[in-house]
Amino acid sequence: MTSRAEDRKPRVRPGGGVLLVADDFAMTNGVSRAIIELAEAGRISATSAMTTSAHWPSHATWLARARGDISAGLHLNLTLGSPLGAMGQFAPDRRFPGIGVLTAAALRGTIERDEIKAEIARQLAAFEAEVGFPPDHIDGHQHVHALPGIRDVVLEVLAQRFSESRTPPLLRDPGDVPSRTLMRRRGAVKAMTLAWLSRGFARAALAAGFPCNSGFSGVTDFNERQVDVDFAAAVRSPGAQHLVMCHPGFVDEELERIDPVTLRRQREFDVLMREGFPAAIWRPQRRALGEPIDWTAAWTGTALE
Repeated sequence: MTSRAEDRKPRVRPGGGVLLVADDFAMTNGVSRAIIELAEAGRISATSAMTTSAHWPSHATWLARARGDISAGLHLNLTLGSPLGAMGQFAPDRRFPGIGVLTAAALRGTIERDEIKAEIARQLAAFEAEVGFPPDHIDGHQHVHALPGIRDVVLEVLAQRFSESRTPPLLRDPGDVPSRTLMRRRGAVKAMTLAWLSRGFARAALAAGFPCNSGFSGVTDFNERQVDVDFAAAVRSPGAQHLVMCHPGFVDEELERIDPVTLRRQREFDVLMREGFPAAIWRPQRRALGEPIDWTAAWTGTALE
């Protein structure tokens, strides 16, 4: 979509660096366009796609072409819009519940396991059908993949789909240790709440044979005037294999209609495109049609310079 800007790329140490992941690919046309521009300019490490979006089939072609520049992942969605298939109990009106309703059900242990399992399988299949490869990494919109109960379903589906002969995707652990979170001084309450909700996720994922990040940041209050400060804080006190989420995008009518985070997305794009991330970022070394990423060999950890 844009020409490469080799002279403006962040510094990258081969095999190392912070994993900077842009969430919500395919949410809207403006979000996808912004992410692809950042990928082509070498400003992000990865993006995670929402295959429940009506934009997914067409935007998937953009993502497939970008695989040589970024890790292409799946953004599991159970809280925005409509499921890919019938969910008579979980989404009886063909609309996902909000994150508050879902979190409460997960904590009570009353989620519709079979329906959620089928929907996760559909979203994963939709990714592979359009991109032509399985996702390099997997996370969740509003971190639903790591919630109690839901994580068990996610791991069950993935265990069935990824045998020993298939390269396992990296699973995002959205929790970090309190000491590192407090050192960053940004969104600490939200970040520690998220860590509490996702406690035990990494242990379960690793036990099932799926690699995880070790260190997570990027939780903010989405203040559009604090992007520079938030980005700088995100790499303070990093974990050994540190993952930072971000939410760049161009604002359009659809985004304003379906999501409360708007101007912040434009500001994140502007800052990343103008200055780059305030640390070395990891990027894949493969062709667009190359094999899925082997995380045990490709990502050795942070390389802050």
